[in-house]
Amino acid sequence: PIRNAHRPSLRPFPELLNNLPDISDLQTFYKESKKRFDEDEAFKKRAYEYVVKLQNHDGDIVKAWTTICDVSKKYNQVVYDHLDIKIKDVGESFYQDKMIHLVQWIKQNKPGMLREEEGRQIMFPTDCKVPLTVVKSDGGFTYDTSDLAALKYRMLEEKCDWSIYVVDSGQSLHLETVFAAGRDFGWYDEAVQRVEHVAFGLVLGEDKKKFKTRSGETVKLLDLLSEGVKRASEKLLEKGRDAVMSEEELNAARDAVAFGCVKYADLSHTRTQDYVFSFDRMLDDRGNTAVYLLYAYARIRSIIRTSG
Repeated sequence: PIRNAHRPSLRPFPELLNNLPDISDLQTFYKESKKRFDEDEAFKKRAYEYVVKLQNHDGDIVKAWTTICDVSKKYNQVVYDHLDIKIKDVGESFYQDKMIHLVQWIKQNKPGMLREEEGRQIMFPTDCKVPLTVVKSDGGFTYDTSDLAALKYRMLEEKCDWSIYVVDSGQSLHLETVFAAGRDFGWYDEAVQRVEHVAFGLVLGEDKKKFKTRSGETVKLLDLLSEGVKRASEKLLEKGRDAVMSEEELNAARDAVAFGCVKYADLSHTRTQDYVFSFDRMLDDRGNTAVYLLYAYARIRSIIRTSG
């Protein structure tokens, strides 16, 4: 069972491998585990050992990890459905065996690029001051390893002409280092293939701080969309749209306004800059908002219809 006697708020999951817990339970589990990881050296050591077990395909560990991934995927799919997003799911685990082959490839083809430091195998790509840790001292892999394996796969196997990394701006240095390693390895030619980091800024609350709930928790996108649906519905009822629209039409309009507002608020700002998120401003039918554009579009369509 997953249980911590010192933290009774954490629900035990004795049947974790057979019964999927709710996503909120996983989040509680993660936060409690992270807290214990920071406070308990024995727990931290055991956690690192289990990462290595996972990377070495230990049966029970892989099954538990797969269960957790399934919960996350189920939650994410609801968001994708709301926003009409079609995605090919290729997560970090896809590169597990490729990380093993990556290390073998480097040792065989570029042996001089790896060096040992305090038990780790690291490398300094050209013109980079921060090294990439390819293999940890315990034999496990890092994000550096998986990102290198992913780049190698995309360039040499998928033959990508243009690979775009949409990741927040805080990862700029890391990605620059990974891309430099790819060039050193000869995986891609900048004159022929493009590998780019499309960075983005933070979403801020109206207090100009990182967007969070009143309790300090990170705002979940699904909760954000649900709040948008609630407010859009209230706005439509306030304007008396329920008197002239069927329930089906009202729901379609509600979703178009809610999801359109969230999308437009994100896309209408300079991508690399932080921006303040405000539902009131997003749902305003005046100015540079999705509601105004939807209203203008509907008016134009109405004029075209009535003009014959």
